[in-house]
Amino acid sequence: MFTMDELTGSVGIVQPCDFEFGRVGEGVLLDNGQSFGPVTVRYETYGTLNREKSNAILVVHAFSGDAHAAGKYSPEDRYDGWWENMIGPGKGLDTRRYFIICSNVLGGCRGTTGPSSIDPSTGREYGMTFPVITIHDMVKVQKVLIDHLGIESLLCVVGGSMGGMQALEWAVEYPERVRSAAILASTARLTAQGIAFDAVGRSAIMSDPNWNGGDYYGKPVPARGLATARMVGHITYLSDESMRTKFGRRLRERETYAYDFDDLFEIESYLNHQGDKFVERFDANSYIYISKAMDYFDLGERFGGLVNAFSRTRAKFLVVSFTSDWLYPTYQSKEMVFALMKANKDVSFTEISCAYGHDSFLLETERQGKIISSFVDTVYEGR
Repeated sequence: MFTMDELTGSVGIVQPCDFEFGRVGEGVLLDNGQSFGPVTVRYETYGTLNREKSNAILVVHAFSGDAHAAGKYSPEDRYDGWWENMIGPGKGLDTRRYFIICSNVLGGCRGTTGPSSIDPSTGREYGMTFPVITIHDMVKVQKVLIDHLGIESLLCVVGGSMGGMQALEWAVEYPERVRSAAILASTARLTAQGIAFDAVGRSAIMSDPNWNGGDYYGKPVPARGLATARMVGHITYLSDESMRTKFGRRLRERETYAYDFDDLFEIESYLNHQGDKFVERFDANSYIYISKAMDYFDLGERFGGLVNAFSRTRAKFLVVSFTSDWLYPTYQSKEMVFALMKANKDVSFTEISCAYGHDSFLLETERQGKIISSFVDTVYEGR
């Protein structure tokens, strides 16, 4: 007998949880050498952890994501979690079988400690006194959460984009804790192009007069700078084909050019809307810190190359790329696959033909869901 939520494929109404550890100057040892605490971690879970605690899957989010991966907070909630079409009964990550965990990353602004959090030693927001962090640091904090939940081994760590970077870190840093990893639309290191786009976004924020060196809490926020950063970033998530199909060269409210600066193409209006929406839910300083963490990411650097890094792992790997993703194109996924093969690791690879661009891992979930479901089931069943 299925509940109504199971029949509709939804996890239903969910409740976020907070876990706090550490104290001032003591909590997690960061890559910069600083011991940082206390740390609060916002997380959500879906499904039921079995008695053996062998069915736990950690979902790690992308740059602007958060812990709210599925379900709603109330029946009146207008928005589902960011991966609603992948997590739930009968979906790619089936909550009738698996226990799904998703947490907001360190440095975030959606419940986990970040620049907008209160520094207990001053009673004021950290702002730019928050320590510089890395993807590695984010995973260290997630590991403390998993320990808190009493889970010794994760069935799978799944992530797209920046989430894929975290999944890679998990497999390399804690090989005995990860049975499998699914890496979607991601890379083992950020390229010069990726760093360049991040630099433009940070520059837009820091050039906004309201940024005030990061000390804008309780004052006008650097809305224009953050919106511009989001607009630039959002372009990289799309593809030429998707923009051409959805927007073309159509004007927003006119049929012919007026030859003035009130002429607004539909793509301009769309980007403005995305930028304005982003300001409502994201902190500008978090944008600065998280983008810098991505810039630092180079999995092979710590170990003398990717093959050496992957030689540490014990997990089975699934690597998925998308034909229209020009931010992390397929050749970057293949670099990981070839390194895994050279390290004699179990790896499966697929490239999905899709026009959505980098956002394909969020939007093209029918084929992706079947691939991930089959992969996770195989690992769970020991096949």
